[in-house]
Amino acid sequence: MSRGARRRLAMLAPALLLAVAGCETATPYQPLTRGGNAPGGYSDSRIAPDRFRVSFQGNSMTSRETVETYLLYRAAQLTTQRGFDWFITAQRNTERRTNTYVDRPFGPGPFGYWGPTWRYRSRAFGWRSWDPLWGDPFWDRSVDVRTVDRYEAVAEIVAGRGPKPADPRAFDARAVLATLGPQIRMPQDGETR
Repeated sequence: MSRGARRRLAMLAPALLLAVAGCETATPYQPLTRGGNAPGGYSDSRIAPDRFRVSFQGNSMTSRETVETYLLYRAAQLTTQRGFDWFITAQRNTERRTNTYVDRPFGPGPFGYWGPTWRYRSRAFGWRSWDPLWGDPFWDRSVDVRTVDRYEAVAEIVAGRGPKPADPRAFDARAVLATLGPQIRMPQDGETR
């Protein structure tokens, strides 16, 4: 390998590592964070001695099912941490926030979208544009539209001690932890915690 090729590789390697390190991953089970590699996570607050508000917020790579599973796991974890045996979901909601991004095509030349183009009239489609350096001569320039969903699940829980009530909204906290535990992805080294 020549000295010039090694120098180019040495300059390119850090940029490539930064690009790979910046890839977004689904939110792991962690306290709520706003920045870092995996923003999002759980938060909770005490409303009354036996009543709590619990939430889990995912990023754009976290599915609705994962957000709701992590919310239920956090509710069970909080219940046992506070010395209770079971909890009832008094209120529960999952909110979806959708953002739509439109990426227009890159224009050739140093002036972005400017370039030599010709207009022609088609009987079926009216006036059309054609660029010899970009795009199809029969269809106009393409546009990439992406829709990104983010989910946040919120629940208000009432915790209690003793045997679990017969209410269908009641959960045995230890059983939830045992059942959902294998599905929970904790932060890896390098992820925000």
